[in-house]
Amino acid sequence: MIVIAHNIRSLHNVGSIFRSCDAFAVEKLYLTGFTGVPPRKEIAKVSLGSEHRVSWEAVLEIRSLLQTLKQQGFCVVALDNTHASMPIQTFKTDKPLALLLGNEVDGVEKDLLAACDQQVEILMPGEKQSLNVSVATGIALFALTQEGR
Repeated sequence: MIVIAHNIRSLHNVGSIFRSCDAFAVEKLYLTGFTGVPPRKEIAKVSLGSEHRVSWEAVLEIRSLLQTLKQQGFCVVALDNTHASMPIQTFKTDKPLALLLGNEVDGVEKDLLAACDQQVEILMPGEKQSLNVSVATGIALFALTQEGR
């Protein structure tokens, strides 16, 4: 699995995403748009060394990255709660997966959502219908790496 962290503004969130990618053996983490990149003390403080263990690459232009991943046979899936999102626990694919994460405030941009093969969301029974992007990443990676997927 590949993770794409797009336009993540908080370096602490970036560090936490590194840590979750390390915990779930993500093949590669792409840091796109204005997402901060190591070395940064804020990232290192939260990642606890994961930025040294997880293969990562900074890419400014995400659209060409998505196109390349699709050409390589990846199923590109956006994690966002939109009208077109399906519950993450029901999502299945037999292709390698590229999970796209969006900005903490605005989520995944509409044109990027359209470029994805699918949109998934974490169902939340509470009143608040959003999670911090780094928390959502950990939950999504857990859900997507369960047996039988």
